[in-house]
Formats: sequence, structure tokens, C-alpha cells
Amino acid sequence: MKLTAVGTMAFDSIETPFGKSERIIGGAATYIGLAASYFTDSASLVSVVGEDFPEEFMQNLRGRSLNLDGVEQRKGEKSFFWAGKYHIDMNSRDTLDTQLNVLADFKPVVPEHSTSSEFLMLGNLTPAVQMSVIEQMTERPKLIVMDTMNFWMEVAMDELKQTIGKVDVLSINDEEARLLTDEYSLVKAARKILKMGPSYLIIKKGEHGALLFHENEVFFAPALPLEDVFDPTGAGDTFAGGFIGYLASLSDVSFEGMKQAVIYGSAMASFCVEKFGTERLMNLSRPEIEKRAQRFIDLTQVEITFA
Repeated sequence: MKLTAVGTMAFDSIETPFGKSERIIGGAATYIGLAASYFTDSASLVSVVGEDFPEEFMQNLRGRSLNLDGVEQRKGEKSFFWAGKYHIDMNSRDTLDTQLNVLADFKPVVPEHSTSSEFLMLGNLTPAVQMSVIEQMTERPKLIVMDTMNFWMEVAMDELKQTIGKVDVLSINDEEARLLTDEYSLVKAARKILKMGPSYLIIKKGEHGALLFHENEVFFAPALPLEDVFDPTGAGDTFAGGFIGYLASLSDVSFEGMKQAVIYGSAMASFCVEKFGTERLMNLSRPEIEKRAQRFIDLTQVEITFA
């Protein structure tokens, strides 16, 4: 497989100011895989689910050319479950319930056909688990992208920094960048993080876009003003899937390729938030995606005539 993505496949119950949806399919690997599938037909997912995870949805993922050989399904056990309620700003949220279930002792096993993947996406899991995936690769991937969260910075900082030192791209939000570095300035924070090992850093700023840092270069992708935002859950994972999926389609890991990938990742995330769960991601067309990406490009293009 050209791309391997590791992460959760889960049930979510979501409440936002604009609606509520109970026990819908979610999870980092789910969103990453769906978004990446619009750019490559050689993607493999590594995850774990319980007996309660619907076979129909698994078939839908296979229908998107996603290889599920690495998804372990445990009989008699339940899938990971998360419930949350978003505030009116849609950026902050309260966790109402977390049930680890099969995730409590998850030890991912990368299928043999995926151990030489050129592109590896590490969804948000414990740093030790992410490291174990890297160590299973028989060849060093062309690109390793890692997502993480503030929780691991609070309880496993040493392990987290060790894993960060093994990846090429780290993707976090602005709050996490500040927590990781004790720097308020995102430019100073980025400089510190790049010294930890990654060649590239993506700092996501939610409704305010995303920043890409590499050496002394910075690229900014705006967020697209949308009429309807129903559910931001999974937007960051969808961004990651679009980002690495697009890069896998190009096999280009230059800064220029990364800039394009950030635009496509942002475009995919903008679709995700328009419906609850994965609904909007299930039936997109490539022309829709190209049109949405062009809207992002149009937001930043301007011709200036100097006097």
C-alpha cells in the first residue's frame, strides 16, 4: 500500500448549538481514510473495533478502495465511544463521556503489505503506540505525519517528544503548540518544535485557517467562510487525510507540494463540518473538491499595482 493510516474507529455522540446526533461513526482513522480516498486508491487503515461496529460501514469504506486488513474486530467487545457537547463558538467543547473499550489495550499490527508504505499517517493515539507503528515499518517511509493532542503533553511529554523526533510533519493546533513549547508566539513555538526533529509543522487555527512552517518559510491557508457549520468533530483528522492523501497522489514532499496539500486538506475539512459525522465525506466528487480548493486559492490571490 502507498499510504497507511493508524488511528481510532469509533462511535460518537455529538451535540452542537445546531443539533444533536447519537452514536454516529467517527474516529481519527475513519476521517483520515475517507478524506485520503479521494486522492489515492492505495490506502490502508490500521485500527481496532468491537463486534458492535457495523459491517455495512466497513463495506462502505472498502467501496472507497480503503484496505481494512489492518482493522482488528474483536468479538464480544465494544468499540471506542466518545460523547461531547460544543459551545456556541464551535471551537471549545466539553467531553461528556469516554469509553475506551477495545482501545484500552490496543496494540496496532501493521499488515505486511503496509510495512513498506511510502506515506504513514499517525492519528492521535498514545505516543508509545505511535512509536510502535513506526518501528514496524520495514522501510523508512518517504513521509511520516503525526497528529497528537494536549492530553499527551500533560501525561507523557517525554515519550511524546521522542516520537516527534521520528516524524517529518507534526500537525497540532495553536493551543497545543503553546503548551508543547511554553511560547505564546506561534513563530517562536514553531521554531522550537522544528528543533525537536520534524522538517515541517502545521499549526491549525480552526476557523482562522492553518499555518505551515518549514525552516525559515511560512505559508498561511485561510479558513473558508461557510454558511452552515454543524459539527467540527473530525475536521482536524479530515484535514490530515486530505493533506497526506494529496501528497501521496503527487509523491511530492517539497515545501511547494506541502502548500498545495494544506489547501486540499483545508478544503476537505470544510466539507466535513457541513454535516454531522462522516455524512458529507461519503459522497463527494472530485470536481466538487477541485471547486472548493479553488475557493481557498481565490481567498488569497490579489493583484497589486505599485505606484
